[in-house]
Amino acid sequence: MAQFFPARSACRFDTPGERRLAERLEKKLEDDYLCWFNVPVGPKALQPDFVLLHPRRGVLVLEVKDWKLETIRSMDRGKAQIIDGGRLKSVANPMAQARVYALEVAVTLQKDPALKQAAGSPHAGKLAMPYGCGVVLAGITRRQFEATDLPEVLDPQRVICQDEMTETVDPEAFQQRLWGMFHQVFPCRLSLPQIDRVRYHLYPEVRVNAQPGQFGLFAEEDAPLPSLIKVMDLQQEQLARSLGEGHRVIHGPAGSGKTMILGYRCAHLAQVASKPILVLCFNKSLAGRLQQVMDERGLGDKVRARSFHAWCRDLLVEHQQKLPPQQRSSNAYAAKLVEYAIDAVAQERIPDGRYATVLIDEGHDFEPEWFRLAVRMVDPETRSLLVLYDDAQAIYRGKGGRRGLDFSFASVGIQAPGRTTVLRLNYRNTLEVLSVARAFASDLLTGREAAEDGVPVVAPESAGRRGPLPELIQCESDWHEWNCIVERLRDEQGKGRALSDMAVIYRSKAQALQAERVLGMAGLPYASGVSSQGRGALYGAEDAVKIVSMHSSKGLEFGLVLIPGLGELPTKGEEEADEARLLYVAMTRATDRLIMTCRGDSAFGRRVREAIGGVRQRLEAVETCEAG
Repeated sequence: MAQFFPARSACRFDTPGERRLAERLEKKLEDDYLCWFNVPVGPKALQPDFVLLHPRRGVLVLEVKDWKLETIRSMDRGKAQIIDGGRLKSVANPMAQARVYALEVAVTLQKDPALKQAAGSPHAGKLAMPYGCGVVLAGITRRQFEATDLPEVLDPQRVICQDEMTETVDPEAFQQRLWGMFHQVFPCRLSLPQIDRVRYHLYPEVRVNAQPGQFGLFAEEDAPLPSLIKVMDLQQEQLARSLGEGHRVIHGPAGSGKTMILGYRCAHLAQVASKPILVLCFNKSLAGRLQQVMDERGLGDKVRARSFHAWCRDLLVEHQQKLPPQQRSSNAYAAKLVEYAIDAVAQERIPDGRYATVLIDEGHDFEPEWFRLAVRMVDPETRSLLVLYDDAQAIYRGKGGRRGLDFSFASVGIQAPGRTTVLRLNYRNTLEVLSVARAFASDLLTGREAAEDGVPVVAPESAGRRGPLPELIQCESDWHEWNCIVERLRDEQGKGRALSDMAVIYRSKAQALQAERVLGMAGLPYASGVSSQGRGALYGAEDAVKIVSMHSSKGLEFGLVLIPGLGELPTKGEEEADEARLLYVAMTRATDRLIMTCRGDSAFGRRVREAIGGVRQRLEAVETCEAG
């Protein structure tokens, strides 16, 4: 069964012929066929009806017409005169149209040396795969076609007729029709990296920016050739393209691409939405970073990313509603903001249905009443709501001390049965970083089945990217611990890593202040969420080490992560499981290198040391077996 982008059930077909061909392609082709329907191609954003890719066949472009014989008044090799709505209309010859699209595909791909035939081959320098084009005449049989002069302007070998795409058509005969459309046929075996390069060139929106925190918002200059090609995987691409109207839930572990898909969705909706788009997070840091990315991509006028509490305050101020009086704590004041906003909406002093879509990141940290309020804000005409969720990263206590969702989505107004997707692969972390984090927090990540319309806890699976084993440095003193951190930062800077790709992730405010003092004395620029800048301003343009709390790090990523003070964990007075969950979140912020420091002896220090030792032994055993 061919894999469709978007999923066939999410495609919006303009004609019955397009729908019928899609059904045949999906059911009559094998699993290794990839098929894009009505997706703009290449830098010129041309829009063929169908593009098919097969690793041993090549790439094929198809144009579909539902014309009847009586529809066509005349046709030459360039134009066709057809009756459309009772009026005579001049349109492109569909074969000429398909040929233009196919040539654009070939020219775009041939610019990449990795997609050319190797030196020394008879066709060195030419495209490494065959390409072709064809026309599907969904309303004309082969006999009708041959009884006219259409074969003179539509190559019969490159045409599929109505009676050649029936439900009972033999799959082999159907495929032979397709592959008879190629201009040249030669042996071809595209590797998985080459397929990713094809997708990179033809569909720029699936490019993943190699810089930290870019969430896959895809400009060519951000991932230029011949640098490592990074694209969404096929599941991520299909999911991103298939998100339609209605309520939807995406569940996945840290680093599985949830926020990247959110960014793709924002970019798409900003082009078509008539109302604003709202992105809600729990953390100010993530909200600030998301808003910065949207602004950089020119989407800031349509997309607003806010922490939930900041958004509640925005609603009250915008509609000139009374703000709550100051409370004894910031948490109490935040709770009052939510209470006042809910009350104002309930009494219709703030209108609902304000947003074309609402996208919720960090849904695992949301309260039931927060979801209910967010659902009311969605335009009833679009019913477009997306919730991203990972129970393993639920690090904030809800009412009654709960972590994660202990209620059904249906109970808070989210109607997503059959529209919940689970992502399992972790792309953020190396195998080494993810393995150590999992070994440390294994009790948090034991998979369980979803209850009702909820979502399961999913243990992340590594995508296989390799790197150095995480380090735990045993230190003799406070000075030694912070000196190690400065040395590692300078070492990575000397190797060419940008300071903005490095983070010190702390547990206590005292650690944050110490980090500011030590980095300042060392002359290393830093941006801190503890300083007067505030967490939402951590991500300015300057090249600076980020000093960020474990709570605020959620949703972010950095090439190098340093975590000081494991000797102080778990924090006195806090539950060990809660602290373990926090440290797991901090560890999985590292995309390449993870370095932790510890003074003295502690439960978490021992646990991390055991995790590193166990992973080292397993990896060495695997390498020994492979070498043998």
